[in-house]
Amino acid sequence: MFQEFSKQFSKQFGDSMEPFKDLVNIQTKMLEELTRQQMECTKSCVEATIQQTRELQKCNSPSDLMELQKAYAKELEETLRQAGEQNMKALQEARAAIEKITQDQFDAFNKK
Repeated sequence: MFQEFSKQFSKQFGDSMEPFKDLVNIQTKMLEELTRQQMECTKSCVEATIQQTRELQKCNSPSDLMELQKAYAKELEETLRQAGEQNMKALQEARAAIEKITQDQFDAFNKK
């Protein structure tokens, strides 16, 4: 009898913890994606800086330098804009998944 009760309790406890496990998995995936995106953004910025340093040697006038700086700033701006968009997309996807889990659990609770 005790074993049956213990099994039933373990099953119910495991079932009730499932949404929390799902939430942790969503957050983990979101953080992994954000980390990957940030590493990619940092790599792009470093590569742009290296490229700009190489191009500096080719500058023969102040106007060349100004054009190089404008192009560099524009490239960094675009890289950061894209990174921001990707970050927001990852956050929105995680939010939608969390809202779905929450709504499903709320609906299940209301049925009882």
